Amino acid sequence: MSAPAAFTGTAEVTHHIAGKPCPGRGDRTLDVFNPATGAIARQVRLANEADVTEAVAAAKAAFPGWAETPPIRRARVLQQFLTLLHEHKDRLAAMITAEHGKVFSDAQGEVARGIDIVEFACGAPQLLKSAFTEQVATGIDNWTLRQPLGVVTGITPFNFPVMVPMWMFPLALACGNTFVLKPSERDPSPSVLLAELLRQAGLPDGVFNVVQGDRLAVDALLQHPEVAAISFVGSTPVARHVHETGARHGKRVQALGGAKNHLVVMPDADLELAVDALIGAAYGSAGERCMAISVAVLVGDRADAVVAKLAARVRDLKIGNGMVPESEMGPIVTAQARDRIAGYIAQGVAEGAHLLVDGRDRAGSGREGGFFLGGSLFDHATPAMHIYREEIFGPVLVCVRVRDFAAALELINTHEFGNGAVCFTSDGHIAREFGRRVQAGMVGINVPIPVPMAWHGFGGWKSSLFGDLHAYGEDGIRFYTRQKSIMQRWPASIGKGAEFALPTPG
Repeated sequence: MSAPAAFTGTAEVTHHIAGKPCPGRGDRTLDVFNPATGAIARQVRLANEADVTEAVAAAKAAFPGWAETPPIRRARVLQQFLTLLHEHKDRLAAMITAEHGKVFSDAQGEVARGIDIVEFACGAPQLLKSAFTEQVATGIDNWTLRQPLGVVTGITPFNFPVMVPMWMFPLALACGNTFVLKPSERDPSPSVLLAELLRQAGLPDGVFNVVQGDRLAVDALLQHPEVAAISFVGSTPVARHVHETGARHGKRVQALGGAKNHLVVMPDADLELAVDALIGAAYGSAGERCMAISVAVLVGDRADAVVAKLAARVRDLKIGNGMVPESEMGPIVTAQARDRIAGYIAQGVAEGAHLLVDGRDRAGSGREGGFFLGGSLFDHATPAMHIYREEIFGPVLVCVRVRDFAAALELINTHEFGNGAVCFTSDGHIAREFGRRVQAGMVGINVPIPVPMAWHGFGGWKSSLFGDLHAYGEDGIRFYTRQKSIMQRWPASIGKGAEFALPTPG
């Protein structure tokens, strides 16, 4: 097989409004870097309030016609979009690697998981079917409808510039809404290609719009009176801000926040499988995943053996440009993020954790210009340490030792975050009890990254989710629609005289 083509475009990244590229009215731009080289690759145009207003107006104007389009016809547009995604999937993956830094095979996997959601959304005619009860009371039938909300928006993070937007807009569009996407300004190029592919698929102008930008654009969307719903993925402080601000302005809000995912290694676990799982889940995508494992909970007397194997594997990680097939871990997304992660490593040492592998020393000869870090491994961390309590969002694995299963559960359940939790064990009873009792929204039993498939939905507990509904799956259909109940009867079944009681079946 030939090597994949790297994305090297230099054109300024702009908005996409009402079916066409739009430079916008704002005069602010931001540099977009290639994390593997540290060089400025292109610039992105940042929206002002007028640009956001224009995008929302385009979506509002397109809503009546799109909402009235039969669901099967909306699904056919998404089916054509699906075909185009398959044709351009490697191009999208190369864009991700060029601006995020993750290795190309990981970027391909991200695109594939986004495609899964589009496939699910193509089943909207089935998913939007309503319930009907005949003769709910004498001569009365009752049924429910699920109808679109109007203009909805997605605010998405840098770490999955294709997959996370596709958690949102395919279902929103399938339900009859129109959409405004505000992607991360760090890796904006994929959003414009997605908009162009939707246009090629036959989506009417204005149904899907993209505004590039920073907090100014986010706050403008949160406060805009024509935006009915906001879906957000990012850090917990921003998720809390989005949830509170959106709710205060009368919007439906789904805000997914941060994580500190634990993987419990029980004494009876297959040691090699557990170490493989920890290496891939902690250091894949340089730890820049909301489902990355960042805490290894080592139970009982096998901790020394696990740590020894982990240290050897972390030292052997192949770090390099994500377009080089041999690379297992690419660079950090920005220099600022790299420095923040290095600061956590220094803080962990200062607080007394044992630093067994120092990623700051392993940035790599010949890669000095890029935003590289090696993998870091801590042992003997405690719950009081910042490296345990806070989301580092980088290639740092923290090992905590506990005496038994009950202590492992208590450790996880008392943590602020409850996004994902994993247990590696050979004991069916332990597996069942872990699944039932752990306080996390997504659970893996011998599965290191338990990201649910398209029809199940994604979401955490505690400070990892603000709002009631998870992303995608049937919860996604509920989020992007509102229920209407209709009761009906006809004159032949209506008796004479006023009725002063509610209809009853009795």
